[in-house]
Amino acid sequence: MLSRLTRPRALAVCALPVVALLATAVLAPLPFSLAQPGMTANVLGENKGEAVITVTGAPTRRTTGQLRMTTIEATGPDAHVSLGDVLDGWFRTDQAVMPRDSVYPSGDNVKEIERHNADEMKESQDEATKAALAYLGRSASDVHVTLRLADVGGPSAGLLFTLGIIDKLDGDGSGGDLTGGRTVAGTGTIDARGRVGAVGGVGLKTQAARRDGATVFLVPKDECSDATAELPEGLRLVPVTTLKGAVSALVALEKGKGPVPSC
Repeated sequence: MLSRLTRPRALAVCALPVVALLATAVLAPLPFSLAQPGMTANVLGENKGEAVITVTGAPTRRTTGQLRMTTIEATGPDAHVSLGDVLDGWFRTDQAVMPRDSVYPSGDNVKEIERHNADEMKESQDEATKAALAYLGRSASDVHVTLRLADVGGPSAGLLFTLGIIDKLDGDGSGGDLTGGRTVAGTGTIDARGRVGAVGGVGLKTQAARRDGATVFLVPKDECSDATAELPEGLRLVPVTTLKGAVSALVALEKGKGPVPSC
């Protein structure tokens, strides 16, 4: 036997599936990661009690200023990110919503991801050493470089590692520091030929850099628009595409003459 529903009751019954669907959408996990500014480390100094750059087989310089590599911190691959989290992240300047696959391209297994990131860091360090020694005309058979950076993975510190090696061995090439005594930060991959590559997350990295005292930020040129979107006050962007260009820009800043590119 069927009974006739009043209009208010009928609307209420019809609304229940919609409410349930909306609640499910809000609470269901989504394939995104939430990222925020992470730690930075001065590659010319120490990190967790260990020198980041150690050189044997050649004299090194006492440097001033800092070269700070930058990072982002992201929710883990198995973290529950809901629609509410995503909407909140879109409206915040200190947080970014990123596709999980772009943050963790190697999958969802935490140990595999850690291995993948460690492998990328090791390759980045090897390429940085090759690029620096090639730039200086030094032989790897005579100069040995060890790079240590605990709890950091991925390739994005390559450019800063390379500049740090150059500053420790040669400075600006005429007795001065490559940094000019400033706190310089940046990001970017590098290959053995000195080509700088994009990395992602630069908007958050500029915030981390300014938070930790940087006034200059080296950014892969292709990421200028991302870097300028939420640029912290007091931070100067210097776009680079090659190691040679990065060194030339820093020397021009240090000496106060010559062209310094800008985004």
